[in-house]
Amino acid sequence: MLALRLTRSAHPAVQLRRLLVAAASAGTGLLLLCTLGYALGHPDDPPAAVLRLAWCTVPLAATVQFAVAVARTDPGTRPRPGLSAIGLGPARLMTISATTTALSTALGSMLALLLFLHLRGTITGMPFDGAGAQFLAADRPLPVPAALTLLSLVPAAASLAVALVLRPREARPARADGARKAFGRFGAYGTGAMRETFGAYGRFGAHLRRTAGHDEQRTDPAPADAAPQAAAEQRPRTAGAPVPRSGDAPQAPDNPAGTPAATPGIAASPGKRPNPTAALPWGVSTLAAGLAVEAYAGHATATTDMPGGLTSGPVGVLLGWLLTAAGLALAGPGLTHICGHLLQSVRPGALRLLAGRVLMEESSRIGRPLGIVCAVASAAYAMAALQNPHGPTFGPLTTLGALLVAGCTLATLLTAAVEAKHARADTTAALLRLGAPTTMLRAAAGLRAAALVTMFAPLTLAVAALAAQPLTR
Repeated sequence: MLALRLTRSAHPAVQLRRLLVAAASAGTGLLLLCTLGYALGHPDDPPAAVLRLAWCTVPLAATVQFAVAVARTDPGTRPRPGLSAIGLGPARLMTISATTTALSTALGSMLALLLFLHLRGTITGMPFDGAGAQFLAADRPLPVPAALTLLSLVPAAASLAVALVLRPREARPARADGARKAFGRFGAYGTGAMRETFGAYGRFGAHLRRTAGHDEQRTDPAPADAAPQAAAEQRPRTAGAPVPRSGDAPQAPDNPAGTPAATPGIAASPGKRPNPTAALPWGVSTLAAGLAVEAYAGHATATTDMPGGLTSGPVGVLLGWLLTAAGLALAGPGLTHICGHLLQSVRPGALRLLAGRVLMEESSRIGRPLGIVCAVASAAYAMAALQNPHGPTFGPLTTLGALLVAGCTLATLLTAAVEAKHARADTTAALLRLGAPTTMLRAAAGLRAAALVTMFAPLTLAVAALAAQPLTR
């Protein structure tokens, strides 16, 4: 009920994004049901039905990615101060977000079922003069359990992905001195602040002096009125730090290292942010491996049918395309970070410095969706280059799948940009208070977009040309 109330009382922009998720779920569900109809109409050709079902995983993954991006920008399930006191902690907010995503995708699946039944002629007469009878199997009964199983794939996958991405992560309490915890003597977890070397325990009677000090504190009790003074004298003194007396004002202890006071259960210093360039070598390696697999598969003899009237190609080309897309997705944050670094190099002014720093800060957030958009664009360019002009054109299902993948990836990138804008809202407000003109902020945004296009457009064209080369021989 709380998820329904938050869904109903959301901002119109949030409602629009949820409706887009429902539309994407409806399109993916319709593709899955049409695959089921093709399998019912062609029982003697199971490999073709399995291949069509395998092609449906691409729009399914694009839809799930878009649903996760929309859930991340939902302000209704964002952690805020005071919500834990009324039972809305991070785990409860994650559950609400997953439930809201499940409701949106389930609505789309129901719309897909109604549209599929309408096209089959179950609700009314078959439209379009029966043009879709080939992949709808209107003359055969529809297996309801199979249809419901296929329709439940999108809600289940989207809600599970949202729950995994938005799960609460508790940071490990860090020590004030920044040292790492390790297994100490006799398996004890953690080491003391003052480590003793071998033999220091009994050197020069240290053990005896320490034991005698403890015995004197136990056998010589202090009077009751002198308890505060004795407690102050027994505290460990630092170099140059006087012992506070009873009539003096409390003084802050010296902190030559400049570290803030540690709070129990909370790390004294924030953890290191993930380095966006850390996955860049893996992304480049995966991209090179994908291109190598495609080049090697060009000499293979086993072929498979491409969707939508494309020429037949080797089976390994599909694996190469998947590796290429994964490589671009992994290398996207690192390339975006490098783009921001290059933007503010060579004596930058205020405009280039602002644009470069913001781009480096947002590289982890918008880099991966941008890499996926480049992968989809390169695949679309390769498919357009491989289209046989004398053969059949793209079918309706192939067109629907292409529109779904392209639309979901672009919508995910735009949603990530909106999330980045909301994340730097405080910085933008501070710049405006300092007197920065709004035209400068808009110019910085345009400069960031131009820098990204300059970086990723040639890369996309090069990857597309290399990906289409094995199939054009």
